[in-house]
Amino acid sequence: MAGDLEIRFLRFGTGRVPYAVSGGGPGLVAPAWWVSHLERDWLDGRFRSFWESVGEGHTLVRYDAPGVGMSDRRAAPEASTIERQVALLLAVIDELAMERVTLIGGSSGGCAAVACAARFPERVDRLLLYGAYADGSAIASPAARQAIVAAVRSHWGLGSRMLADIFLGDTDSAEQERFARFQQAAASAETAASLLEAIYGNDVRADLERVRAPTVVVHRRADRAIPYEQGQALAAGIPGARLVPLDGSAHFPWMGDAGSVARALRSAPSPRAGVARVAGEPPEALLSAREREVLAHVANGLSDREIAGQLVLSEHTVHRHVANIRRKLGRGSRAAAVAEAARLGLL
Repeated sequence: MAGDLEIRFLRFGTGRVPYAVSGGGPGLVAPAWWVSHLERDWLDGRFRSFWESVGEGHTLVRYDAPGVGMSDRRAAPEASTIERQVALLLAVIDELAMERVTLIGGSSGGCAAVACAARFPERVDRLLLYGAYADGSAIASPAARQAIVAAVRSHWGLGSRMLADIFLGDTDSAEQERFARFQQAAASAETAASLLEAIYGNDVRADLERVRAPTVVVHRRADRAIPYEQGQALAAGIPGARLVPLDGSAHFPWMGDAGSVARALRSAPSPRAGVARVAGEPPEALLSAREREVLAHVANGLSDREIAGQLVLSEHTVHRHVANIRRKLGRGSRAAAVAEAARLGLL
C-alpha cells in the first residue's frame, strides 16, 4: 500500500501481474505502457497529481506489464502481441468484476485500448487516448528503430539515457538521469528491448473503424517519442473521434503542462446515463445471471459481506457487482436500484 493506493496481484500466463486501484466510482482503466513501477510511480508528486486529476470521480486502475516493475521477473517471457495485451487488459477488468469501463490509453497502451474497444465494444464506455498511435512501424524509420532496440539490449545504461532524452523532451540533464535510472530499475535490458520491439510492432489500423465508443485523442504537437502526425491519423481513423492538439514536447502527460492534458482527457463525452438497453431487448437481458443473483440478496437486505458469504465470493467482488447493478439501472443507491429492478420485473 502506498498512500491510498491499493496494490493487488493476479496470475497471468506464467507469472503474477500487479494492478493498482485508487479512488471510487465508475472504472477508469489504463493499459500498461512502456516500463513502470506501480508503487514508485505513485510516490512521484507530479505523476500522482496528474492521475488523481484525470481519475477524479472514478475507480482508477493501472497495472505493470508482465516482467516489468512489480510483476514477476522470474516468469518465462512471452511475446507481447496485441492479442495478449488485450487479454491482460480484460483479465484485470474481470478481476475487478467491472462490466463496462472507460479506457485511457497512453502511448503504446493506446493500441491495447483501441483494440479492446473495437473487439469488445460491450465492455468500453469511452476511449481516452494520449500520445498514442495505430501503426508502430510509422513511429520512426527502420534504421532508428533498429538502433534504439540494439542499444537498449546491448547497453541498457546508454539505451535508457537515449530513451530519457526522447521521452522527456525539454527537461534538464538531472531529470533525464533520474528517469534513466528508474527505467533500469523497472525492467531488465532484455525485457525493455522486447517491449520496444512490441511497441514498434503494434498495428491496430484495422481496428480503428470498428470503434464505437466516444473517443478523444490528445497529442502534444512536439512529442518526440510519438510524432503528432500519429495522433492525427489515429483520430482520423476512429468514427467521431475528436482530436485535441496541445503544445509541448514531453511524451509523458504528467510532465510539462499536465493540467491541460488532464482537462482535455476529461472533456470526452460521458456515456449515456440511465438504463442502457438495446431497443426491444427484454429487461432481464440488462443484468448478468450473477448480477441478478446478487440483486436478489440486496433486495433481501443483506450486506456485501453477507452476500459474499452466501455466494462464496470476495466482499470486494460483491461490491463491484452492486456498483455495476446500480450503474446499469441508472440509480445511485442500493434502495433505488432495488426499486427500479422491481419496476422492470427483475425481482
